[in-house]
Amino acid sequence: MMNIVKKQSDDRLVIALEGRLDISTVSDLEQVVINDLDGVTELVFDFEKLVYISSAGLRTLLLAQKKMNPRGSMKVIHVNEMVMEVFIAMGFADIMTIEREKI
Repeated sequence: MMNIVKKQSDDRLVIALEGRLDISTVSDLEQVVINDLDGVTELVFDFEKLVYISSAGLRTLLLAQKKMNPRGSMKVIHVNEMVMEVFIAMGFADIMTIEREKI
């Protein structure tokens, strides 16, 4: 199960995810990435309450990154240790702006 909370302020969109981003929940996030980025030049994914990410979730982040590259910036914030390990193992730490969780 996953909950998505969107907060938009002018051209900045923050998408906070809570729960698990996996094959059973990824379509909800894909719809946000496909439909809700018009006019957005700064996209922030807040993973403070995300406990798990699968390859399907990683694919959706790549989709978001590809959409944002020509129009602005994207970053992932508040990444916990387990999700960060996945990012590092899959090479995402090298291609995305990622900020670890507050310690």
